[in-house]
Amino acid sequence: MAHWLYKSEPFKWSWDQQVAAGLKGTHWDGVRNHLAKQQLLAMKIGDRGFFYHSNEGKEIVGIVEVIKEAYPDPSDPTGKFVMVDIKAVEPLAHPVSLATVKTEPRLSEMALMKFSRLSVQPVTDAEWDIVLELSRQAR
Repeated sequence: MAHWLYKSEPFKWSWDQQVAAGLKGTHWDGVRNHLAKQQLLAMKIGDRGFFYHSNEGKEIVGIVEVIKEAYPDPSDPTGKFVMVDIKAVEPLAHPVSLATVKTEPRLSEMALMKFSRLSVQPVTDAEWDIVLELSRQAR
């Protein structure tokens, strides 16, 4: 199973809205970056990802799961881009802020640090475990 990070501005789509979508989940559309498109194409059913509030909050708040693999994004008039469907799995024990990620040396190579504008990012197994550890330790 691969791991990912999905970035969303809470005023456009928040964790609470993702949770409210229930088991049917929702589509992750609007990606218009070719590298992010490649990430979407690599996703498989059952892959898990972090849900990250960008701009407002700047924190990892929950875990989502891919429930439908890449298919054409109807909001793309060029027909070049795809989307996946995801559902909320669970909130993190405590959100992990971008500031916390930046101060954790073991996360210095995380895509969130290197490709801050990329809306869909891979997360290594080690990074996944570290973020979950930080979430459990937060107070």
